Amino acid sequence: MIYPKKLEKGATVGIICPSSPITEERLAECVNTLESMGYKVKAADNLTSNHGGYMAGTGEERGTWINKMFTDPEVDAIFCVRGGDGGSRCYEYIDLDTVKKNPKIFVGYSDVTTMHMLFNQQADLVTFHGPMVSSNMVSSFDNDTEKAFFEALNGDGTYEFVNPDGIPIEVMKEGKATGPVIGGNLSLVSAAMGTPYEMDSKGKIIFIEEVDEPVTKIEKWCYHMKNAGKFKDCAGVLLGQFTDVTNKFMPEYTVIDCIKEILADVDVPVMYNLQSGHGDKIITIPFGAKCTMDTEKKTIVFDIDR
Repeated sequence: MIYPKKLEKGATVGIICPSSPITEERLAECVNTLESMGYKVKAADNLTSNHGGYMAGTGEERGTWINKMFTDPEVDAIFCVRGGDGGSRCYEYIDLDTVKKNPKIFVGYSDVTTMHMLFNQQADLVTFHGPMVSSNMVSSFDNDTEKAFFEALNGDGTYEFVNPDGIPIEVMKEGKATGPVIGGNLSLVSAAMGTPYEMDSKGKIIFIEEVDEPVTKIEKWCYHMKNAGKFKDCAGVLLGQFTDVTNKFMPEYTVIDCIKEILADVDVPVMYNLQSGHGDKIITIPFGAKCTMDTEKKTIVFDIDR
């Protein structure tokens, strides 16, 4: 796996909307925010486009801009501005040879999940499940989120995933495991089954998170993964934020209760309550990087091998 080069001050950040668009006003805020952090900015020209009411242009337009940002020699890192919907339309237009020849920092989460799996598995590129420009950096780039983000991008040797103070990492099933981390938003991981972008979980540590869904859908998507053998051949499981996940039928039966039952016969270590996903604070995860999870020490450590 290729761990991309560090993001130095003065570097150029390319910003893209691979899913849903933003407004002209928000675009100006995004550019100002990154420039105030010491970076130059190149913006794709589809960020404020509106296709179908929820997509920043056609799938071809969005995929083409991903290729352009990887090809552009002036662009040092690629930040997704936001998630949303419709990212699946652009995957077929992404040129993996271009990505392989021009490995760069690539950051996003939510609807960006399948791009992470695509780049991790088919381009051998470490990508970053971390804060996005409009969704997080403009108005809610708190100290914990910012610190973890730059440690993951620019660290040397190792990077440890550490929850914000007062929020413990919990253990569901004990053990120790080592392997690359893969995954992201649960609905996208499930939807990729049976496609060229499907998760290969063998020997890997699966990370999943979700937002604004009922427990019944978490059950359905997790069982889709289980019945497809994804938990059977993985090395471990990390559970992130399940933000605004509800159970209107029996509120006391939580999403963690549900997943605990689903994974009861899965013989791998499982840790949960990782603050990464759609919550207020988002601790960055380097997808594709070698990770060691240790439930006894309650540590999650990534190797940074450039």
